[in-house]
Amino acid sequence: MTGMTSTSRPLLNRRLAEFGTTIFAEMSALALRTGSINLGQGFPDTDGPEEVREAAVRALRDGRGNQYPPGPGIPELRTAVAAHQERRYGLSYDPDTEVLVTAGATEAIAAALLALLEPGDEVIAFEPYYDSYAACIAMAGGTRVPVTLRPHEGRFRLDLDELRAAVTDRTRLLLINSPHNPTGTVLTGAELAAIAELAVERDLLVVTDEVYEHLVFDDAEHRPLATFPGMRERTVTIGSAGKTFSFTGWKVGWVTAPAGLVTAVRSAKQFLTYVSSGPFQYAVAEALALPDSYFAAFRADMLAKRDLLAAGLAEAGFEVFKPAGTYFITTDIRPLGETDGFAFCRALPERAGVVAIPNAVFYDHREAGAPFVRFAFCKQTGVLEEAVKRLRAM
Repeated sequence: MTGMTSTSRPLLNRRLAEFGTTIFAEMSALALRTGSINLGQGFPDTDGPEEVREAAVRALRDGRGNQYPPGPGIPELRTAVAAHQERRYGLSYDPDTEVLVTAGATEAIAAALLALLEPGDEVIAFEPYYDSYAACIAMAGGTRVPVTLRPHEGRFRLDLDELRAAVTDRTRLLLINSPHNPTGTVLTGAELAAIAELAVERDLLVVTDEVYEHLVFDDAEHRPLATFPGMRERTVTIGSAGKTFSFTGWKVGWVTAPAGLVTAVRSAKQFLTYVSSGPFQYAVAEALALPDSYFAAFRADMLAKRDLLAAGLAEAGFEVFKPAGTYFITTDIRPLGETDGFAFCRALPERAGVVAIPNAVFYDHREAGAPFVRFAFCKQTGVLEEAVKRLRAM
């Protein structure tokens, strides 16, 4: 029995028993093994702006951030985050007490939930949800309560009555994500206002993941939940450099919130990574100060890629839900005569040389997500064109 303990109890904490290897690892390995184009995992295949990369190199050479940075993050980045929130949204935060730098948005979510939840607390999250949400709620001992976004007239929509009905006396927190991964939905002003009214009425905390804030298309507009009446004092807003500047490996995220909430989140965060990404923090501080032309060009590039992949998927026979935000497209495989997203995605590399992700992994109600499959379009145009060619030939 080498390698086993003498106890019959499973080695993995039972709160995490349902979370095995992530689907992203499985599908990325499948992409490598089959030589397929990986449109599964959401990371760009080119680096972001050269001046931002050079800023990181400069920081490394100058010895800035090579040792532990300050626990809350370097002052330059906290100031840049506060300036960004003020300039973009009119939200004023004190860089010293109301901004916290984290190891990407993933750590920000984990630290927020570990800090703010106690065993038995209920957390309402929109289903389908990014897989770390469920795991972090479980690690904190909370109970997740999914409210399902359902397809309606070309987009996935929130049922506000269903949301209100999900709130109980045990509800502690709303976990909001807009622009929404994986569906690409951007919550409207009316939907956000209704969420805000509910949070105020029921005295709920809100953690809002806004990492795709700069990737909104067409007529959609990103409005931070903290801008609505009564929300600033109860909202933890999460942002990230990875999605906006295409340096996902740097893992630089941040939290903005009132001082009391930031102190709580920092209390948990300091025992996770303590600090991270030293030299990269200096580079991201410079990136956040890039002119509006950068953000406009970034969005225009992604919009063109969205339209290229959406048209190709439609021609290949998928029903396409054109996203209003993020760099993901959700499709329905039923027009292809398929109903099982897992089986479809596991077979797709052999059939077409393309990898996608089954949306069902983002659902508690697996059957609700069964026919939906997600493709990422944050890739080079030539890669997307080749993927479209392969899918059309399938």
